[in-house]
Amino acid sequence: MPMDHAELTTEQVLKRDIPWETYMTTKLISGTGLQLLRRYDNRAESYRATLLDEDGPAYVCVFVSILRDIFKEETVEYVLALIDEMLSANPQRARLFHDKSLANEDMYGPFLRLLWKGNWFIQEKSCKILSLIVSARTKVQDGVTGNGETSSSKKKSITIDDVLKGLVEWLCAQLKKPSHPSHGIPTAVNCLATLLKEPVVRSSFVQGDGVKLLEPLISPASTQQSIQLLYETCLCVWLLSYYEPASEYLATSKTLPQLIEVVKSSTKEKVVRVVVLTLRNLLYRGTFGAQMVDLGLAQIVQNLKAQAWSDEDLLEALNHLEEGMKDNIKNLSSFDKYKQEVLLGQLDWSPMHKDTIFWRDNIMHFEEHDFQVLRVLITILDTSNNPRVLAVACFDLSQFIQHHPAGRVIVTDLKAKDRVMELMDHQDAEVTKNALLCIQRLFLGAKYASFLQV
Repeated sequence: MPMDHAELTTEQVLKRDIPWETYMTTKLISGTGLQLLRRYDNRAESYRATLLDEDGPAYVCVFVSILRDIFKEETVEYVLALIDEMLSANPQRARLFHDKSLANEDMYGPFLRLLWKGNWFIQEKSCKILSLIVSARTKVQDGVTGNGETSSSKKKSITIDDVLKGLVEWLCAQLKKPSHPSHGIPTAVNCLATLLKEPVVRSSFVQGDGVKLLEPLISPASTQQSIQLLYETCLCVWLLSYYEPASEYLATSKTLPQLIEVVKSSTKEKVVRVVVLTLRNLLYRGTFGAQMVDLGLAQIVQNLKAQAWSDEDLLEALNHLEEGMKDNIKNLSSFDKYKQEVLLGQLDWSPMHKDTIFWRDNIMHFEEHDFQVLRVLITILDTSNNPRVLAVACFDLSQFIQHHPAGRVIVTDLKAKDRVMELMDHQDAEVTKNALLCIQRLFLGAKYASFLQV
């Protein structure tokens, strides 16, 4: 019974016996290529390392030429396994693919083709290898042909931008419809976490609507495997936070609340670190600062600062976020400040509560997000044990009833009446007084209850 290609391992593939002599007979490999393969194949890692040190580019050239010219699946898998093993033992060997002696060779094309043509083993190895190769090139090589050097002799050359765009297309396809049910998405995210350092990858990823494909992966994780996927997903978002068009998308998506939920519940330092660094990047961009205030990030930062972190970058970023949150709160409009008070459940007798102008000018803001602030205000009546907070909440509810044209109807529909009536028997006189005012306005209207105003 044939083995499922999705579950093949490099070790299993390398146990095969490949008929290299047959390929030379049919002129699919050269005599020199056969000699190199005989010296390298089925040898100990230490001996192979010596061969690669002495003549690495020649071996790389033979491997890539086989992938280009031979299409037999077992052989393609075998050569990919050889390259994967070589790079796993020493990732620096990816530089061999950019040796000057290979200037006229297309070192990218075969891997790019195999991303779409092969089974899962072939796709996964091609993606991993290609990501390492393109990341190992020098910046001088950007935008040129072949393996990074200008090539006039090649009939069909491929630019690095073509390669990166092709990679991104495949990675986005994996995030949408994985080739492997459990490995497809982690493989794609792992490669993206490396490749998104490239400006052209960021651009292609955003243009391919890739940012929204990461959103479902940003949620609190518990198992080791899911934590690693979460970390690498957040790493992708961090890299994207440096790119303005990506930030614009993030501002209109659910990514920010999801990141804050993750940082609030995660205990893994590397996850907390990358999320905090992302939030720091976004803090002063567009509406992010105000959103962070709304989402209660100020208190979360305080909680994080109280924990024992060893990473200095994390501690510095937390301090930066703390100062930034203070600046944002200072710059908020009066309603933004009021909303922050309510969402944090930290109500007090600040001047705006009894300011008629505040209520008159801002009353329609209470309708935003399906009366979010009003709903939270009513929830506070059910959940808070602080007499001052309860008194202010009752007073604010009475102000809403007074100033909103449909205030009495809305508050009644939201079922606040019974809780306020219970508070009329509260042991604290301030709570009792403001609960009574609220009930008066709810039953009689503002006109008849004005004599009770605090």
